[in-house]
Amino acid sequence: MMKGSQRVIIQNKRIRYDFTIHRNITIICGNSATGKTKLIEMIQEYYDNGDSSGIALECPKTCVTLSGRNWQAELALYNDSLVFIDEGNAFVTSEAFSKAIQGTDNYYIIVNRENLENLPYSVKEIYGIRTSGKYGGLKQTYNELFEIYGQPLGKNDTLPATVLVEDSNAGYQFFSEVCNEQHLACTSAGGKSNIFECLTQSEAPAAALIIADGAAFGSQMGRIAKLIENGAPISLYLPESFEWLLLAADLLKDNEIRQALADPAEAIESADYFSWERFFTKLLTDKTAGTIWQYNKKKLNPIYLHDRERQTILALTPFARHS
Repeated sequence: MMKGSQRVIIQNKRIRYDFTIHRNITIICGNSATGKTKLIEMIQEYYDNGDSSGIALECPKTCVTLSGRNWQAELALYNDSLVFIDEGNAFVTSEAFSKAIQGTDNYYIIVNRENLENLPYSVKEIYGIRTSGKYGGLKQTYNELFEIYGQPLGKNDTLPATVLVEDSNAGYQFFSEVCNEQHLACTSAGGKSNIFECLTQSEAPAAALIIADGAAFGSQMGRIAKLIENGAPISLYLPESFEWLLLAADLLKDNEIRQALADPAEAIESADYFSWERFFTKLLTDKTAGTIWQYNKKKLNPIYLHDRERQTILALTPFARHS
């Protein structure tokens, strides 16, 4: 069973890495010479030679690497492990890899500079490696992971005239009603991969608030962030998912829901949920079944648009600042 956050400390006489993995897919990216490949090499060397490698590794789970043309055969040997994959392994971009890791009880840490469209990874689990100084008297270089997109991107001072919602289901139906009341245009992108195209249909992207499922939006962040860095008037609201938003609004006053939201990593088994958004959808669907709150992903239950419920939900969104 693979769930919960997993801390990894690996070091030799010259360098130390200390970081925590929270979900089944973590992306490490960044420029050359930042220590990404060195990390993978140390994981492999320790796996091959143990303590005789001169490397010390602390982790409650087995740490392994995956590479080369025989990756599928190797992957079949791993379970309940942290699987590290260095950049240059083209298989990570394939549909075959995406299908192969679904349902496995491993966490995957992938070094890659490109967007991995086939994988549903979170905007919160995209990291770089930075050097933060010497370590002790051994002159080690101490390395840590930092969230690349950990801070809000874009301008949030005012609501733009256009709201672009990732899907066309209950989430879009909710925000479409809210926008209609506030005389804002609301458009469905029809999927996360269409958002960039919607924003760049003209030479100068229109001011827009993007609402998308942060739990699986990681593959889109690179090019969206570039638009923002180049001055595009775009702001982002990226909750884990619309279902997470409804759960977080605490309408059901359910302690099991509160506990799951307080530490999702401890509640979500990686073999069962390829992305956290799937967990939140099931949790909301199960908890509301047969009640007035009954949730249907395809068609929004009107109760969520009642004034009290709507305002409680919106209190967690950028709309709260402008209501």
